[in-house]
Amino acid sequence: MSRALGLLAGWLLDRALGDPRRWHPVAGFGSAAAAVEKVVYRDARVAGVVHVLALVAPLAAVGTVAEGRLQRHPVLHTAATAAVTWAALGGRSLDREAGTISAQLGAGDLGAARRQVRNLVGRDPSRLDADGVARACIESLAENTSDAVTAPLLWGGALGLPGLLAYRAVNTLDAMVGHRSPRYLRFGWAAARLDDVVNWVPARVAGVAAVAFGTGLGSGSRGEAMDVVRRDAPAHPSPNGGVVEGAFAGILGVSIGGTNVYDGRVENRGVLGRGPAATARDIDPSRRLATRVGLASLAVAALVASLVERRGPRT
Repeated sequence: MSRALGLLAGWLLDRALGDPRRWHPVAGFGSAAAAVEKVVYRDARVAGVVHVLALVAPLAAVGTVAEGRLQRHPVLHTAATAAVTWAALGGRSLDREAGTISAQLGAGDLGAARRQVRNLVGRDPSRLDADGVARACIESLAENTSDAVTAPLLWGGALGLPGLLAYRAVNTLDAMVGHRSPRYLRFGWAAARLDDVVNWVPARVAGVAAVAFGTGLGSGSRGEAMDVVRRDAPAHPSPNGGVVEGAFAGILGVSIGGTNVYDGRVENRGVLGRGPAATARDIDPSRRLATRVGLASLAVAALVASLVERRGPRT
């Protein structure tokens, strides 16, 4: 049970404390990734593959060794799993950012909300109106709940420390270089595609959880939410983002998506949902939905961890 207990403890630490203000391990990994990029960068996919392997493989190896050794010491294994889970999760910080934006929009401070939403999205918020900022916030809540809560918990449940470490590394690299900008279109291809693969199952677990446990937060129904996912998610440029964003939009009874601007590049993501356009009033229900999805993900991850641990430690 040490893996499941560690996941629970790490989730509780994240909910109570959020991300560490200083010396965050993910920030340290990001600095290392930037340094490796300077050495291996070429405008080619193969260079991106080298970049990903050079950064993900060592963490996976360290995690595998640690998992094997610590399984014989349940207290240490629980503590290590809790610490790495805490570092890998981002649910509390995501909720704080969304809560701040909700308060700023409620106070009519559009300028502050535009600046704040930069912490969540890569699009240009300078021309967004209040509804546009709210839409960006809700979309980020949906997708990042899957990426920063559901996925690390599930990978931690299935593989333990190597799953947590490798997943967070892949997802961080995708955030850093998995863009469609001229510099990263080819170099970032490996990180982006690998991130699509490792998030495929978590996104669908998050989507199902949103549909199953989101009733009462908005005007949508489970049937309507499933219709939105089936009908609208394929138009989204991400094979995973559209699923969870569509589930959020459908169960809340709002519409999100549309046209975004990234560094001067216009991207049409399609409209998700058939309800009224999301507004600032929909941010707090989205936050509560994200919390429910996180709890459901924790339960699934703990179940997976318990089933894996019943097989006994690897020899």
